[in-house]
Amino acid sequence: MSTAPSSLDMLKRLVAFDTTSRNSNLELIHYIQDYLTDFGVESTLVPNEEGTKANLFASIGPDREGGVVLSGHTDVVPVDGQPWTTDPWTLTEKNDGNLYARGTCDMKGFVAACLANVPAFQRARLKVPMHFAFSYDEEIGCLGAHALAEKLVGAVPRPQAVIVGEPTMMGVVNAQNAGGGIIATFTGFEAHSSMTHLGVSAIHFAGDFIHWLNELQVELAGRKRTDIDTVPGHTTINVGVINGGTAGNILARECTLNWGYRTLPGDDPWEVQRRAEKYIAELLLPKMRAKHPDANITLKRRSFVPGLLPQENEEAAKLALQWTGGNRTYAVPYGTEAGIFRGHGIPTVICGPGDISQAHQPNEFVARSQMDACDAFLVRMIGWAEKQ
Repeated sequence: MSTAPSSLDMLKRLVAFDTTSRNSNLELIHYIQDYLTDFGVESTLVPNEEGTKANLFASIGPDREGGVVLSGHTDVVPVDGQPWTTDPWTLTEKNDGNLYARGTCDMKGFVAACLANVPAFQRARLKVPMHFAFSYDEEIGCLGAHALAEKLVGAVPRPQAVIVGEPTMMGVVNAQNAGGGIIATFTGFEAHSSMTHLGVSAIHFAGDFIHWLNELQVELAGRKRTDIDTVPGHTTINVGVINGGTAGNILARECTLNWGYRTLPGDDPWEVQRRAEKYIAELLLPKMRAKHPDANITLKRRSFVPGLLPQENEEAAKLALQWTGGNRTYAVPYGTEAGIFRGHGIPTVICGPGDISQAHQPNEFVARSQMDACDAFLVRMIGWAEKQ
């Protein structure tokens, strides 16, 4: 049997894999699979349709109900254009006690702690099983987790709780926003830029749509809720990517917007999309087609992340608070894979090392103290599992 690495040693190994979502994660997944095999733990891969990426799940302990799922994603966001002062793919510890590299916070720190504690899980006399669930493409819409959750739920006896290890400073989160990602494609009609009456600029009408989204955002901000402690306490909208046009003197034939929204737990998660569809169908598209009948606008849903409600996850929250030593739960405005697992009927909370404000940032880091706290969390979890 191999020598167990520390959580920091494992984190160093994991961040060295460039698992930016546009890339395959298979090299990392196969590394994890081989690592588990070295410790006598069998694992199952759940690949995407193209076979270029895969989820992984594995179990340690008895084959019975009441276990805990430790969930994490393996992909990270790009570092392109960010002013890093260290190598983003090399773990760098500084005198400030922080560990720098892409994915340290979001969220290879949690995955590293889980893997480093595999020998401890095996040595323990577990009365209930511990399950690992590691996914692909969380950062671009939680695309892999749907198949992973479905496969895991069908393969193992019903777990008692899921812990999604996104960065929460090891606080227990039992409520999260829902989120939708949409691709809007505007199709205009090309013409010389001096003859605007002959064509339709897809970019101009995409701009009208962005303006409408901004006005909708102002309206939604006026509905701020005070019954839940997310910041900001209202639905948010963001246009993340715009592509379109071929030259400065041509009316653009096509423009695409990659945009999305996040709604508070309990709010209608389809309102923004529904109102966008209505605005396009009744106002914007008729204006385009009045200029040329071939103009068009389509909305294609890219992703949807279900929200998480506190009252659905009391069992998991009680356990997680016991393992953290905390005395309260929190709500967060971002989306995670938690809602997907909850959709399969398993109480789910979010709890992991690191500060979400570091996620997606240049010089991303996780504090060494947070990794220590995560190790302590897992040790308490093992103690609980031995007493069930």
